[in-house]
Amino acid sequence: MIRRVVVCGAAGRDFHNFNVALRDDPTVEVVAFTATQIPGIETRRFPAALAGARYPSGIAIVAETELEALCRRERIHDVLFSYSDVSHADVMHVASRVLSTGSGFSLLGPGATMLVSNRPVVAVSAVRTGCGKSQTARYLARALKEEGHRVAVTRHPMPYGDLDRQRMQRFESLADLDRAACTIEEREEYEPHIAAGNVVFAGVDYAAILRAAEAECDVIVWDGGNNDFPFFRPTVHVVVCDALRPDQLTTHHPGEAVLRMADVVVINKIDAARPATVNELEHDIGRIRAGVPIVRAQSPVVVDDATRLVGKRMLVIEDGPTITHGGMPYGAGFIAARELSDIEVVDPRVSATPGIASVYAKYPHIDRVLPAMGYNEAQLTELRGTVNASRAEVVLSATPIDLARLGGFERPIVRARYGYVDASEPTLRHIVSQLLREARQR
Repeated sequence: MIRRVVVCGAAGRDFHNFNVALRDDPTVEVVAFTATQIPGIETRRFPAALAGARYPSGIAIVAETELEALCRRERIHDVLFSYSDVSHADVMHVASRVLSTGSGFSLLGPGATMLVSNRPVVAVSAVRTGCGKSQTARYLARALKEEGHRVAVTRHPMPYGDLDRQRMQRFESLADLDRAACTIEEREEYEPHIAAGNVVFAGVDYAAILRAAEAECDVIVWDGGNNDFPFFRPTVHVVVCDALRPDQLTTHHPGEAVLRMADVVVINKIDAARPATVNELEHDIGRIRAGVPIVRAQSPVVVDDATRLVGKRMLVIEDGPTITHGGMPYGAGFIAARELSDIEVVDPRVSATPGIASVYAKYPHIDRVLPAMGYNEAQLTELRGTVNASRAEVVLSATPIDLARLGGFERPIVRARYGYVDASEPTLRHIVSQLLREARQR
């Protein structure tokens, strides 16, 4: 019997699971993808060119709000949950909605979805969005290059545009990002790697992406998105935890799973947390993942030219996903602002355009900061409008991209940048190098 399946996702893990586990399975018919988290993606269709010969018309993508009706109307056998950074309770709420229709509910694990590389893979995951895995991945890419390796960075997918065009993407320059019409969210992840001299591979078809990356490197760095487990089987799996969210080690899917899979754990942002909290967090990690090496790290924030902010009314822009579904009330920008004297932080909610106001309504935990929303051009226009209508004289931007380069902002923009600094011995670089050597000897 052919089983009729719906894949729940957010334009990333869902497409990967389909590609590696479902597309060529003659016992399965994928009736639809459902979409959530990312605005606007439910209006698309997974194209026939990517779906394969068994799906000549492609596959529908519908809003997750239609899940129950879809299950009943299409007589769905199974719903496959395929997105990340979701609380365990929310996963089971989706499961309950599905089960109430009579359909089954399941998840695919790493064994069924990880591709095997012919190169060593250093994978960076995290227990939550916004822990600092991107700067950790950049730190490791630099360390590996300093040891003489050719490094390719592969990024967790963010295919928010034309899926055909985004099948396999290679980014080496800012011009490549422009040609691909990358969103702010994509640029936040790709631009810092490019500035560090890394070539980034991403897209939809990770078998093709893996082959392309392997052709240019002798080590792959997997820069994970949200808190997902890697798409490639890691040689060394680094998992980052947040000292500012010590109570979230085991609260989210699949963050708890990646913590339990870790070869080495990083406790990040210890420079912004109480020492007692850090000690308790290290104890909790050891209880969950006994014997795992633990590295303490700082995430220092550096403002490009702080003198331009003194005596000014300032609006703070933060990395979008960290502040929205990552659950943080503020990020590096607000932390930097608190260290400055003679400044006034302007509340962006006062000047929020309707689209930005809906973001604050959806995420009421957000403090006096503006998340850098830009999943599409309309959201970018709303972001500009909120800034331009504010009382601010200057913007402090802690999003990892150069917003001024995108144009349309009527206030000067000062950038706040954050990095990775080891704060314990042995360092993360030392541990990862040792684990890679041991893997080569096996």
